[in-house]
Amino acid sequence: MRPKQTSLSRRHFLGSTATAIAGISILPSNVIAGLGHKAPSDKLNIAGIGVGGMGYHNLKMMDTDNIVALCDVDWKYANRNSFREWPVAPKYKDYREMFAKQKDIEAVMIATPDHSHALPALMAMREGIHVYLQKPLTHSVYESRILTETAQKYGVATQMGNQGSSGDGVRKICEWIWAGKIGDITKVDAWTNRPIWPQDLERPEKEMRIPKTLDWDLFIGPAPYRPYNEIYHPWNWRGWWDFGTGALGDMACHILDPVFRALKLKYPSTIQGTSTPVNTECAPNAQMVTYEFPARDNLPKVAMPPVTVTWYDGGLMPPRPSELMDGEQMGNDGGGCIFHGTKGKIMCGSSAADPTLLPTAEMEHFTQPEKTIRRIIDNVEGHEQDWIRACKETPKNRVEASSYFEHAGPFNEMVVMGVLAVRLQSLKRKLIWDGANMRFTNISDSDEIKILSHDDFEVVNGDPRFNKDYVTLPAKQMAEEWIRHNYRSGWEQI
Repeated sequence: MRPKQTSLSRRHFLGSTATAIAGISILPSNVIAGLGHKAPSDKLNIAGIGVGGMGYHNLKMMDTDNIVALCDVDWKYANRNSFREWPVAPKYKDYREMFAKQKDIEAVMIATPDHSHALPALMAMREGIHVYLQKPLTHSVYESRILTETAQKYGVATQMGNQGSSGDGVRKICEWIWAGKIGDITKVDAWTNRPIWPQDLERPEKEMRIPKTLDWDLFIGPAPYRPYNEIYHPWNWRGWWDFGTGALGDMACHILDPVFRALKLKYPSTIQGTSTPVNTECAPNAQMVTYEFPARDNLPKVAMPPVTVTWYDGGLMPPRPSELMDGEQMGNDGGGCIFHGTKGKIMCGSSAADPTLLPTAEMEHFTQPEKTIRRIIDNVEGHEQDWIRACKETPKNRVEASSYFEHAGPFNEMVVMGVLAVRLQSLKRKLIWDGANMRFTNISDSDEIKILSHDDFEVVNGDPRFNKDYVTLPAKQMAEEWIRHNYRSGWEQI
């Protein structure tokens, strides 16, 4: 791990005050720095990988510090904003070249498609570079486990890009549940309005000319190679299995964060998925995943019994609680979750927004329990700035950011396991999960899965004709591949 260019006086100050800060709130960076500003030598040198879309917005929240390098496989897409915003920063298409050439990088923001998350994050952490990584943390369970272990090994500051994790809503939900306000939780329902992009698609037959500004081979990265088509990039990659994780990957890291955190979850014991037709190439239009978690250690004021968590997307919704009045919205426009306790219910929107007891009228007489969780300053930059603060603290004295990898890694394993359950649903069983060893224990060598490969419909002489083709695949082998990907030749295997 190479030495970092740091300000010892600032690090000493932050380290000595970390305990006090942890108990109150995160102070604005200019206050922490001293007299209303930060000296140039005090600023973090941040690189961006994947800067044409969400990555640009993340970097904007970080430009209190130095944006020293920009990397994107599509320079036309990146030139819409990031390349114009930081014109002096050196530009790259390949992050491997960027890391090799530019030795002043102290921290990196990564907002590539899901399949390209793990490798640059791993490479950065091995060099002692702090990492902000967009959600979902990784494309697979194994990648999540490796990033969690690597962050711990190298002592870097990390953060997953689920901004609600830094909000007040998730903290309130945890404090309400831990204070026993709704009793023991035995069931949680969660849902989202996603997908809002095309899914349930078959691989296009037409191969298009690759734009001159796009390095398609680098976009493919560790995934199996396929010819270029504009249907994949930009933005539409999320629904394709090789590149994305569908609605679960997009929204579960926002919506399920209070569930995973408040209920102190880790590995599910079983998981089962069902959906609209799922094919070999693309996520389905709607899906439902049921997780069963074993009992955890009880807290002083509430027990942690076995709990069932059910995820809905694509327009599917859990039953409407009887406590809601006619016309009252469940959650918010992006989704939400409902905690079912032995003494009551809590409902919130996406990213734990606006938590409330049910019926909502109970909030008129509700007494907020003592605040026991560190708060982060409530502004739009809070999530990114809290990570920057953590980067500037020593590992020994660091107050970790809200969604650092020790939390985000196991949480993301839960999220992408939902993808596994949906892709393996033709086994027609509840899958038993050995979390420590990352394997299903009730899939045999002889089991097979049947997946749709082609589906079309036509009317011939007034009669409907359904044309469906399926492929049959070895279930255990495919589960192993989806748990731990085999990368394309030329890309480091982790």
